[in-house]
Amino acid sequence: MANKLSSEERASTLPALTGWNLVAGRDALHKQFVFKDFNSAFSFMTRVALKAEKMDHHPEWSNVWNKVDITLSTHDAGGLTSLDLELARFIETAALLQSV
Repeated sequence: MANKLSSEERASTLPALTGWNLVAGRDALHKQFVFKDFNSAFSFMTRVALKAEKMDHHPEWSNVWNKVDITLSTHDAGGLTSLDLELARFIETAALLQSV
C-alpha cells in the first residue's frame, strides 16, 4: 500500500500539476478536461483506463459529452499518495496527446 504524501512532498509536487485543485473536505485532487467532441473525450478515457488498470489505481470520473471530470485519491491510504501523482502526470500527457 502507498503512503500518504508528506507535507514536504505536497509542497514540492502539487504546484506542478497545473489545473488540478484540492477537493474541499477530502484529501483528493480534481480536474476537468474539455475536448472537441465525445469521441476525443472517450479516447482519452480509454487511454487513462488502460494505464489505471496496469497501475491497479483507478480514478473517480464522469463523462458528459466532451467533458471528463477526474478525482484522484488513494482510498486504501485515506488520501493522496505517489500513485495519484503518477496517474495525474500520465493523465496530463494523455490529454495533450488527445488534443493534437
